[in-house]
Amino acid sequence: MGEPRTLTSVGGGGDPVEVSRLWHITLSVSGAEAPLAEVRRALEQLAHDHPFLLTSRYAHDHAEIRYWEEARDLHDAAAVALRLWGEHRSTARLPPWEIVGLEVIDRETYHQRIAAGYGPLPATPVGVHPF
Repeated sequence: MGEPRTLTSVGGGGDPVEVSRLWHITLSVSGAEAPLAEVRRALEQLAHDHPFLLTSRYAHDHAEIRYWEEARDLHDAAAVALRLWGEHRSTARLPPWEIVGLEVIDRETYHQRIAAGYGPLPATPVGVHPF
C-alpha cells in the first residue's frame, strides 16, 4: 500500500535519490486550560509560520492540527511533525501542551479514506476553528 517511491538520477550518472512524497499529518495536543482567544491567536500564528497548515480545531485544553508534509518517508514526516509544536512554542506563543496523538498517512491512503466515506474531510473548512 502507499505511493511507489520514485528514484531519479542526479547530475547524469549520479546515484539514484528518493523523491519526497506528501503525507497527511494529524497532530493532537492537550494540557492545562488556556483562554480560548489566546489559543486561537497562537494557532493562527502557527498557521502563518507554517504555511502548509490546513486546519486547526481547538478548545480550552486541547487542539488538533491537520496539514500536509513533504518528506522522503513516514519516519521523516513523523519526526518533523513531532518537532512542530515545540519548535513553534515560543514564536507562536503556543500553550505549554504536550503532544498526545500523531497520525501520519500517505496521500493514497488519505484519498482512499475519503472515497470510502470515512476519515477527515479534505481540509474543509481551512483555517482555525473551535471544536
